[in-house]
Parts: sequence; structure tokens; C-alpha cells
Amino acid sequence: MAHVPKSEAGKPPPDDGKEIRKPAAVSAQEPELVRRAQAGDINAFEELMIRHQRRVFAIVGGILRGREDVEDVAQQVFIKVFQSLRRFDRRSAFSTWLYKVTVNECWDYLRKKRARPLVYEADLSEEQAQQLEARHPVGAEGGPTASADRRAELRDMLDRLLAELTEEEQTMLMLKEVEGFSVEEIGEILTLNVNTVKVRLFRARGRLMRLYQRRLAERPKR
Repeated sequence: MAHVPKSEAGKPPPDDGKEIRKPAAVSAQEPELVRRAQAGDINAFEELMIRHQRRVFAIVGGILRGREDVEDVAQQVFIKVFQSLRRFDRRSAFSTWLYKVTVNECWDYLRKKRARPLVYEADLSEEQAQQLEARHPVGAEGGPTASADRRAELRDMLDRLLAELTEEEQTMLMLKEVEGFSVEEIGEILTLNVNTVKVRLFRARGRLMRLYQRRLAERPKR
């Protein structure tokens, strides 16, 4: 079994100076690494994992936020990739296939645990966070303590709102707004066409805002 990267519990590996998202000229080497790894070259496999480990940990951490098993699930991803690498047909980019395995492993974990991923305020785009804040602004007279309390209250509310979205909706928002994947990349990872991704992202954002508005309307007046 090849050595697979490990990290401190739930945290991405420390920055060792190696970039994970390589520029085009360096990424062009990846198909050759994949070919060598499929032929049994352990060093090539380890190089592939080193290139992508930070993104894998980030995706797992984003979907399983707040859980203790982030590192275990990430390690399971590396093991599954090692075991099934020879079946990768190279019709898509290796990174796309790897991130698809990562997402599916997270969903399998959540279904087994019968738990829903926790997503925090950081998992929304800056624009969405500003929209939420604008709908319930903090009064200037409240001072920094009131502001901190309100932000904590907002994060708690967002946790509960996002828990009402489906696993797919939460994953899409995390991939797009946090990890910066394009809709084309998300489509490949989730096996959906681009238009479907756009529509579902639009609906997920809209549903989130409606849930927030409803929650505000239900709150007692102060």
C-alpha cells in the first residue's frame, strides 16, 4: 500500500512550499504521472496525492465541518483512489475524478452517520453574507460587543438554515463559494450538466434567502 498524506486532525497539511493547483505548464505533467501510477509506480501516485491533498482536505472539511472524522474520511479517499486508480479511464481530468471520489466518500460517511454537514457563515460568498447582514443590520449604538454578539447569532442561524438544504445543495454551495470551482468543474464532479448546476445553485441560494426571511419573520419583536 502506498504511503498516503496525513495531517493534523481535520486540518490541511502544512504549507511545504508546493502549490496544489499547478500552472498549466506544470499540470501538463499530470497525465504522465497518472499513467505511471496506473502502471504501479508508487512514487508517481504519491506525487499525485501531494499535489491534490490540500484540496481534498479542504473539500472534506467543508462538507463535514465540525465533525471529528475529517482526517479519517480524507485518508479513506486516498485509499479508495489507490485501490481504484487502474479503473480511471482518463476521459476526464484526474483532479475531477479525484474530487468526485472525495464528495461521494463524504456523502457515504454522512449517510452512515445519519448526520447532516454543518456549514458556517464562511461558506457563503461575501455578497451573500452582506445580503444577510443588510437585512438585519447591527445598530451603530450597539458598539463592538453588540456587533460580535449579533455575528455569533447570525452564524448560529446560518448553521440551522443550511442544515435544511439537501446534501447536494450544501456541497454545491461549498464547492462554488468556498473552493472556487467553476460550474463546469462542479458539473463533472457531481455528474450533472452545466445548465443543471446553474439552475440548482440559483435555487439553493434563493431557498437559503427565503428560509432566512421566514426565520426573521418568526422571531419575536424586541
